[in-house]
Amino acid sequence: MRKESVTSIIFCSLLLSCPLRIIGFWWALGSPLAMDPNNICRKSRRFNNPRHRQICRYEPDVIRQAVNGVRMALDECQVQFRDRRWNCSLVPKSFNRILRKDTRETAFVYALTAAGVLYSITHACSTGQSMQCSCDASVRDRRNDGSFEWGGCSDNVRFGYQKTRDLLDVVRKRRKNKKGRRKRNDITTLVRMHNNKAGRLAVRNHVRKVCKCHGLSGSCTLETCWLKMPRIHSIGRHLKQKFDGATMMFGSNDGKSLIPSGTSTPPDGEDLVYTTQSPDFCRVDKKQGSLGTHGRRCNPKSKALDGCELMCCGRGYIKSLRKSLQNCQCRLVWCCQVICKTCTKVETIYNCR
Repeated sequence: MRKESVTSIIFCSLLLSCPLRIIGFWWALGSPLAMDPNNICRKSRRFNNPRHRQICRYEPDVIRQAVNGVRMALDECQVQFRDRRWNCSLVPKSFNRILRKDTRETAFVYALTAAGVLYSITHACSTGQSMQCSCDASVRDRRNDGSFEWGGCSDNVRFGYQKTRDLLDVVRKRRKNKKGRRKRNDITTLVRMHNNKAGRLAVRNHVRKVCKCHGLSGSCTLETCWLKMPRIHSIGRHLKQKFDGATMMFGSNDGKSLIPSGTSTPPDGEDLVYTTQSPDFCRVDKKQGSLGTHGRRCNPKSKALDGCELMCCGRGYIKSLRKSLQNCQCRLVWCCQVICKTCTKVETIYNCR
């Protein structure tokens, strides 16, 4: 139920570009019904976006796969940050607070979600799960030197890229304050659209050629090749590296562009950007969305971010023993039966104070 609730907030925030006052409504729903494509499309009508209305009306499979992509992104986010102070927790109120500010964490969430939506839509095309698309036939038209032949089912990344952009890159109407300058919301839009694109490029720019040999006795007289997306875990690792090297930005005087802070190198399309420094996530801070690290497991021998020194923020840790039962000394009995003994495993664990 909790994951469905967070999926609702992400989907509403990204795909429907809804203001935060409506996000609370989606948190309250927090159920599989809230993520039903028909229900989502009914809610999207209030935002009056023609592209969304068209996709909802004629391409329901795209909406369905987009929802699946959001769920996929949330799972991968937790995998990538399981050893960090901020571990992509799905506690609704905390996640909501995190997304209110353009921090590194928000940049990663937006980029990974865009990548997840693109991946899910494209995968559905390749596997025949969507009536709106199929394999990328344009690859077959490419010339080669005769060493291989284009065939198989190339992932239709072009279709997934376009649909993901249509769903996520919604430019809000420009608003100005009393002095004629663009409001903070417009700078936020620039930041989030940049990170959305970084997520899409993390998929499109890393498509690889996969080949299969054909010939007698294992010879490879002919190769059939097709283009395949990277796995979602590879995409997550790539964006995690971009998270560590994210560039802090601020808005230009006219509010139409982003400028790197200080002496930072201007980011390219695949880099992540942010405008607000993250909290340290050491202690509970409801305003910042920080849950703290009290009780988190850590590794006393590690000097990395999962080490007790960094994870526990200098507060120290508690050592304890945990017993669990598991199968051991298994043997195969003729015929076709495996018999095991039950052993007690004692594990030493360390948790932050």
